[in-house]
Amino acid sequence: MSDMFGINVSALNAAQIGLATTEHNIANANTQGYTRQQIVSAALPAQLTGSGYLGTGVDVTSVQRAYDQFLSNQVTQQQGQSSQLNTYYSQIQQINNMVADTTAGVSPALQSFFNAVNTVASSPESMPARQTMLSTAQSLSSSFQSLNQQLTSIGASINGQITTSVSSINSYAQQIASLNKNIVLAQAASGGKPPNDLLDQRDQLITQLNQEINATVVKQGDGSYNVSVGSGQLLVVGGTAYGLQTVQSKSDPSQLEVAAGTASGSVIPLQQSSIQGGNLGGLLIFRSQTLDPTVNMLGLVATGVAGTFNQQHALGQDLNGAMANKTNSFFTDPVPLVNNNAANTGTAVVSAAITDYSKLTGSDYSLSYDGTNYTLKRLSDNTVTTSATLPIAVDGVNISLTSGTPNAGDSFIIRPTINGAANISVAITDPAKIAAATPVMTNAALTNSGTATISAGAVDATYTATTVTPAVTLTYNSTANTLTGFPATMPVTVTNNGVPTTYAAGAAVTYTDGATISFGGASFTIAGSPVNGDTFTIAQNSNATTDNRNALLLAGLQASNTMLGGTANYEGVYSQLVAQVGNQTRELQVTSTAQTTLLNQSIAAQQSVSGVNLDEEAANLLRYQQAYQAAGKAMQIASTLFDTLLTIGK
Repeated sequence: MSDMFGINVSALNAAQIGLATTEHNIANANTQGYTRQQIVSAALPAQLTGSGYLGTGVDVTSVQRAYDQFLSNQVTQQQGQSSQLNTYYSQIQQINNMVADTTAGVSPALQSFFNAVNTVASSPESMPARQTMLSTAQSLSSSFQSLNQQLTSIGASINGQITTSVSSINSYAQQIASLNKNIVLAQAASGGKPPNDLLDQRDQLITQLNQEINATVVKQGDGSYNVSVGSGQLLVVGGTAYGLQTVQSKSDPSQLEVAAGTASGSVIPLQQSSIQGGNLGGLLIFRSQTLDPTVNMLGLVATGVAGTFNQQHALGQDLNGAMANKTNSFFTDPVPLVNNNAANTGTAVVSAAITDYSKLTGSDYSLSYDGTNYTLKRLSDNTVTTSATLPIAVDGVNISLTSGTPNAGDSFIIRPTINGAANISVAITDPAKIAAATPVMTNAALTNSGTATISAGAVDATYTATTVTPAVTLTYNSTANTLTGFPATMPVTVTNNGVPTTYAAGAAVTYTDGATISFGGASFTIAGSPVNGDTFTIAQNSNATTDNRNALLLAGLQASNTMLGGTANYEGVYSQLVAQVGNQTRELQVTSTAQTTLLNQSIAAQQSVSGVNLDEEAANLLRYQQAYQAAGKAMQIASTLFDTLLTIGK
C-alpha cells in the first residue's frame, strides 16, 4: 500500500513541477533573451516482486532550457555583422548627402569661380570683374572649409561614439564576469543542475556585447565563459573582466583608438583593423575606409585648385605691371601635415613639400626608421619605398629631414592633402594684384619685308625680368638662315615637332619655321618666311592693363587635366569622390538590408526552438493539470483502499 502512496506522491510532484515550469514560461514569454524551459523526468527504479518488476513512480531529474548552441552562435555572429553594417551605413549617409548636393557646395562654387575668371579674361581692365573674381574665390574657399568642417565634426562625433561603445562593452564584460561567478556557485550548490535563468541572462549579455563588437566565447569546464575580442584580446576570464580603453592615437592626435589594459596597469593600443563587428567595428571601418579618404580627397581637390592656380598666377603680371612671382600667391599655398609618433625617442623633425600637384594621390604615408633605412609606405595600397637617407620623393611630395636625428623605431605620418580644404583661403585682397597679363610682349618690326610673324610670348617658372632686360631684338640672316641677338649668357632651345635642339649661349640659332624658341624662361614661335634683316623684339610687357593672356591660361585650368597624373581636372576628381561615396552608400544599403534579413531568419530559427509558444504552453497547462488531477484521484483511491483494509482489520 505504501508503494501506491509513493507512486502517487511522485506523480503529484512531477505534475506540480511541470505546472510551475509552464507558468514560468508563460510569465516570461515577452522577456528578452528568455529560453523556454522544460522538465526532464525519468522513471524511478522498479521493485522486484513475485509478479515481476513493479514501477515505483517518476522523478524530475532536471529543468533544462530548450537551447541550441549552434543556432545561438549563429544569431550572435549575425548580430555582430548586422550591427557593423547598419552603423557604417548610417554614418556614410551623412557624407553622401553632403558631397552629392548639387545646389550648394564645392561643385557650384567651383563653376562660379571660373565663370568670374573668364569674365576677367574678357575684361582684364575691369575692377568690378576683378572684385567679383576675388569674391567668388572666397566663396569657393568657404565651401571647401565648410564641407571640411562638417567632416571634422563627424570625426569628433565618431570619437564620442567610440567612447560610448567602449563603455558599453566594459559594462557588459563586468556583468558577464559577475554572472560567471554566480553560475559556477549555483551549479556547485545544486550538484550540477543548470541555473537556467542565469544562463539566459549571460547569453543575452553575449548577444548585446556582439551588438558592440564581435566576441569569441569559449565555455570552460566549470560552466563559466572566457570572452575575447579582436585578434584574441581577452575581455572576460571567469569572474574577472579586463575591459577596453580609449587612448589618443600616437600618429594622429585628432583620433581616439581602442586599447586594452594589462594586469600590470599598462595600456596597449590594439590593431584597429582587427576590431571587427558591432557598432564599434562599424565606426572604426567607417573612419578608416570612408571618412579619412573623403577628407583626403576633398583636400586633394582643394590642394590641386590652390596649387596649380598659384603656379599659373605666379607667371602673370598684375594691373600695376608687377610680376606676381611666388610671393604673390592667389590662394594660400598648400602645406602637407606631418605628425610625429608620440612614442618617438629621437629628435628628428621631418617635413614635406609638394613638388608636383599632378602626381598627388590623396593617400597618406607612414615613414619609419629602423636604425639603418627609412621605409616609406603609401597607406592606400601599402606600396613601400626604402632609402638609407632622406629626402625621399614620392607621388609629387618631397619628404626631408629638417633637423635632429631619428632613433630606431621612430615613425611619422605624412598627410599631403588632409588640410587642403581646411586651410585654403584667398591670399590677396587687392583686385589690382590679380595677375591677368603675361610679363613679356613680342613684336615684329613694321619695316620687316618678309611674311614671318611672332606669337605672343609666354613664360615658365624660371623666368625673371632680367631675361628681357634690356629688350631682346632678334635679326634674321638669310645667308646663314639664322637668328642672332639672343642674350649672350643664355642658351637657346628650339623645339620642332616635339624635338628640342639646344644652342650654346651666344651662338647663332638656326631658324625653323613654326618652331618654339625659348631662353631664360621666355618662349615664343616665329612662323612664316622672313627676309634678310627682318627683326623681332621680346621685351617686358608695358601694357598690362588690357593684356588677358595669363587670365585665359588661368581660366583654362578648369578643363585642364592637371590632377591624378594628368588624367582628370578639378571637377573630375570631385566627381570621382562623389561617385565613390555614392557607390559605397548604395552597396552598404543593399548589404545591410540583406544582413538584417539574414539576422531575422536566424532569430526566427532560434526562436522556433527556444522561444515560448503560448499555444503550446496552454496545452502543457491542461496536460499537467490533468496529470495532477489523475495523480490526486489515484491518491484518493489509494486512501480508500487503505481505509477498506483498516475496516477489514476491525
